[in-house]
Amino acid sequence: MDLPSSLFGRIKGIRRNHLPWAAFGIGAVAFGAFFVKSGLSNQLSSSLLTAHAPAELGAFQVKIPTMRYGFAIDTFLVTDNTIRSGQSLSDILAVYRVDYPVVDKLAANARGVFDIRQLKAGNSYTVLSKDKNQSADYFIYEPNVFEYIVFHLKDDLKVERVKREVTTTTQTAAGILESSLWKTMTDNGFSAELTDKMEDALQWSLDFHHLQKGDEFRLVYDEHNVEGKPVGVSKVKAAYYKTGEKVYHAIYYENGEYKGYYDLKGQPMKTSFLRAPLKYSRISSHFNLSRLHPILKYRRPHYGTDYAAPYGTPILAVGDGTISQAAFTSGNGNFVRIRHDGTYETQYLHMQRFAKGIRPGARVQQGQVIGYVGSTGLATGPHVCFRFWKNGQQVNHLRLNFPPAKPLPAGEMPAFEALRDEYLAKLNAEEQSNP
Repeated sequence: MDLPSSLFGRIKGIRRNHLPWAAFGIGAVAFGAFFVKSGLSNQLSSSLLTAHAPAELGAFQVKIPTMRYGFAIDTFLVTDNTIRSGQSLSDILAVYRVDYPVVDKLAANARGVFDIRQLKAGNSYTVLSKDKNQSADYFIYEPNVFEYIVFHLKDDLKVERVKREVTTTTQTAAGILESSLWKTMTDNGFSAELTDKMEDALQWSLDFHHLQKGDEFRLVYDEHNVEGKPVGVSKVKAAYYKTGEKVYHAIYYENGEYKGYYDLKGQPMKTSFLRAPLKYSRISSHFNLSRLHPILKYRRPHYGTDYAAPYGTPILAVGDGTISQAAFTSGNGNFVRIRHDGTYETQYLHMQRFAKGIRPGARVQQGQVIGYVGSTGLATGPHVCFRFWKNGQQVNHLRLNFPPAKPLPAGEMPAFEALRDEYLAKLNAEEQSNP
C-alpha cells in the first residue's frame, strides 16, 4: 500500500528526538486505515491508535549533573586532595602535566586575587581534567569555607576568587555544667567558637574562673551556614547564666550609636575593666600578702593574681588606656604596664612576647591582645601575673566594684524592650525543651 506523499513531507519536519514516536504513530495510522478499508470496525482502529499513543515526556529519565564550584563535574576526571607541608603550586600542578611557564603565568594573573605563596598545609584542593593523558583543565583551592579560588589552566589562564553564599539562622543552646564549661559545651555538641562568644557576652559580669558544677546556661545565637552546613557562629544575641542564687542576662542591642550587651533593664554590661586578662585559663595563685614564693622559697607579698594558661595564649588589656611600659626585667620577664586614667593602672608579667604594635605611648582598647602567655623572668610555668593599681597602691582587683555605665536613654527603651522580650521568649522555650 502506498502512503500519501504529504505524509512523508510532515515526517521530514519532525525533530530528531521525536522521530521514533512520530514514525510509530504514522505506522499505527496506516495500519488502522488498512483495517478500515478492509471493512473492519473503526473501533478497532481507534483502540489501536490509543494503545500506541506517544508516552509523556516524564517517562524519560533525565540525569541532573552534579555541580561543584560552578562545574558539572560528571564531565571531568576529579581529584580531591589536601595541601602537604612545604608543597607549592608548581609541585602540585606538575603531577597533572602543567608546565612551569603556565604556573608562572598563573602566578602573575593571580596578583590582586590570591597570593599563591599562601597555600596552607591541610587545606583542600580539587583538580578537574578532561583527559588524564593531557594537562589538567582547572585547579580549585579552598582557603576557607566561605570562598574558593579557581585557576583556569588552559586558554586565558584566568584566576578568580568566588564567594560562597552565606545564610544566617537563629539557633538556641542550653546546658548544665557537670565539670568545666568547655567540656559541657563539647559534650552537648556545641563548638569552641560558641563558648568563646558566650564569654564575650558575659565577660563583664561573670567570673569564668569560678564556675561551679550545676551552673545553668541558655543561649540564643546566630549561626552562619554555607551550602546547608553550619560553618561558624556570628554572635550570641542573648545569654542566660545561673550560678548559685545569682542569675545573669545579656541582650545584644544595636541601633546607631548604641551597640553592645545590656542587662534586662537596659544597663550596659560593659564596665571599665574585664574580670580577667585571659580567656580559657584558671587562677593558679591569688593576691596574697604572705605567699611562699615558689622559686625564692621565702614568704613575701604577692600583689598580683596568677592566671595559668598554655604558652602562646593571648593576653588582653582589661581596659582602655595607654602603654606606659613594655620591657624586660629579670624578675618580671617581658611585661606590659597600662595607665587607664588618673586612678587605675594594670600590669601583665612573664609574657612570652609582646603583640604587634605594643610599645610605650601606644593606645590600647579593652579586649585588645597585648602579648602572649610565657614563663619569662621568675616563673615556674606558663602564666600571666596580673597586677592592678588604684591611686598608686596595688590592690586585689577581684574585690573591686566599678561604677556602672550610663543606661540606654528613654527613647531607646521601647525598641530595646521589644527585642529583649523576643529573646527572652526564645530563652524560656529552650528551658522548657531542656527541663
